[in-house]
Amino acid sequence: MKLKEDMNPLLLQVFRSVVWVYSVITFIPWYFFSGAGTNLERSRRIKAHSISGHPAGPYRATNSLEKLVAGLHPAVDTLDKMFEYAAKKFPKRDCLGTRVLLSEEDELQPNGKVFKKVILGEYNWLSYEEAYQAAKCFGSGLAALGQKPQRNIAIVCETRAEWVVAAQACFMYNFPLVTLYATLGPMAIAHGLNETEVTHIITSKDFLQSRLKAIVCEVPRLQHIIVVDTKPTSWPDMPRGIMVYSMDAVTEMGSKPHNLAVDRRQPESSDIAVIMYTSGSTGIPKGVMISHGNIIAGVTGMAERIPNLNETDTYIGYLPLAHVLELSAELVCVSHGCRIGFSSPQTLADQSTKIKKGSKGDASMLRPTLMAAVPEIMDRIYKNVMTKVEEMSKFQKSLFVLAYNYKMEQISKGYSTPLCDSLVFKRVRTLLGGNTRVLLSGGAPLSAATQRFMNICLCCPVGQGYGLTETCGAGAISELWDYSTGRVGAPLVCSEISLKDWEEGGYFSTDKPNPRGEIVIGGPNVTMGYYKNEAKNREDFFVDQNGQRWFCTGDIGEFHSDGCLKIIDRKKDLVKLQAGEYVSLGKVEAVLKNCSLIDNICAYANSDQSYVISFVVPNHRQLTVLAEQMEVRGTWEEICNNSKMEKEVLRIITEAAISAKLERFEIPKKIRLSAEAWTPETGLVTDAFKLKRKELKSHYQEDIERLYGGK
Repeated sequence: MKLKEDMNPLLLQVFRSVVWVYSVITFIPWYFFSGAGTNLERSRRIKAHSISGHPAGPYRATNSLEKLVAGLHPAVDTLDKMFEYAAKKFPKRDCLGTRVLLSEEDELQPNGKVFKKVILGEYNWLSYEEAYQAAKCFGSGLAALGQKPQRNIAIVCETRAEWVVAAQACFMYNFPLVTLYATLGPMAIAHGLNETEVTHIITSKDFLQSRLKAIVCEVPRLQHIIVVDTKPTSWPDMPRGIMVYSMDAVTEMGSKPHNLAVDRRQPESSDIAVIMYTSGSTGIPKGVMISHGNIIAGVTGMAERIPNLNETDTYIGYLPLAHVLELSAELVCVSHGCRIGFSSPQTLADQSTKIKKGSKGDASMLRPTLMAAVPEIMDRIYKNVMTKVEEMSKFQKSLFVLAYNYKMEQISKGYSTPLCDSLVFKRVRTLLGGNTRVLLSGGAPLSAATQRFMNICLCCPVGQGYGLTETCGAGAISELWDYSTGRVGAPLVCSEISLKDWEEGGYFSTDKPNPRGEIVIGGPNVTMGYYKNEAKNREDFFVDQNGQRWFCTGDIGEFHSDGCLKIIDRKKDLVKLQAGEYVSLGKVEAVLKNCSLIDNICAYANSDQSYVISFVVPNHRQLTVLAEQMEVRGTWEEICNNSKMEKEVLRIITEAAISAKLERFEIPKKIRLSAEAWTPETGLVTDAFKLKRKELKSHYQEDIERLYGGK
């Protein structure tokens, strides 16, 4: 979507004339030297075919029509072999990096709250050889503590280098790794630990103090807790029978010759590598059993979509490693010898909440070339930049808008704009370090507007991916020279995708112009099923006549003529209104999240009602400005609870919905402004920032009754 050009028509015409002359003079030499013709040809080519000839598929990528790909290197079919391969090929190269904490201080905010701010130094690095030896010794130490092969061990910890070392140790010694989100509720964590019958758990000091300590008595089999922080800490008030060790102490124990000499039982490709508990957008989290072979296949498929991936790349890791997107992305990097520097959402950028003003965030220090992000993070960047644009002088704003619209036109033709990039967008690009060459979005649908904005302002391609925990995060990823938006690309070389008719929703493979239906993914990356949940396994997984596993995703997609997939709906998000109209809640949310007033939104509808309502987390700055214009005063909570503000925000949302061509029955008729932000800590969204509809419904039950006229 173009930005509005608010300037004198004569000046606008002069500008366009100058641009036209510049383009004519530079086009021919640039076209031949930049390889633009090749990229344009790539973007237009057919990327996948239905191998059955039927519109339902299955569809495969054009370079894997004969056979799906299951591995990167011959005989490297388990994760311990993959790490050993990398350690031998890139022994001295940087592997895992952590920033040094220089100082920490409390900073008083104008509203009276105290925020903890940090000043961080350079990155300290473990080489591939050092990381491999650390993992080997830590695994040996766990074995010395009584951890047995093919017996589950849990990790509940923030994303950090120690998480990766611990995971590699478990892969090496064939200890199936149970991963749980650090922000899951205590009962959900206890459920996962008890269901998997763990005796050993790896965690951090902060998590042990804040979450785990309160539930250890609820986990009767637990015997050993290993704390990854380097500083030794005594835990005198632990229940009897539970021993607490530091990671360093366990590693030292494992490095003793008599422990290292003990034969380790190496895993096979079919052995469980990870039992990954999904964050659970509905109900109790489910443990997904992922084999070594599943992850290797998924990593192979993802790596194929990143051009020129090699040991010179640097990746910034800050999403939860308990999420399949982050774990797979980091394993892709390990398999190619890349550097992985660790961060967190609170320290990622110079403006992040924990970074002291004037000091550098992690992205500025690391200057990564590769990055994965969930749409929530990208939406924040988009809104923050656009807010700053609104605050510019008229000349600066006009320059930005003209450059933005010009670059949008050029990108749609497959052309780059080096002059605009260096003169106008360089400053925005530095938000993520200024060196990013690939940005991968996953975890939830990314709006077309945000995707195009990131393409333009961050001067790098944005690949939108689609996958689930049940498929190792692998399914489809758009090619980086595909200049369209809103699509997730062709199936990966490890996967094939079929469309299953869904009569109730009105989606059929015979639909015109594009076949539509429920997305069903098959391939070596499809996991072993849910842990101790045969009923759900029979419902969601099946094996075909060729012995290949398939997973029914519940997502609705359509295949375009070039073989690219677009996600258009979700079965669980579809609600039938009183008059018989079907409303896709996800579609409504995706459209309205582009409104600058909205930070987050949850659409809701009852089948016995005739209209949609919504809960809205408003953008603090935008709503404050609107309140001043409307002369509404008070605290943030009072502004959000003001009925006058609710009506005005609803009016603005309605205008945005109409301009985005939502149907009349899809547009929310009433809203509730939430003064509380939805974070994983509140329990209202997952760690990937997906809405937890069940929890949101409970949280806003009184408002639902009010908005539907109950009281």
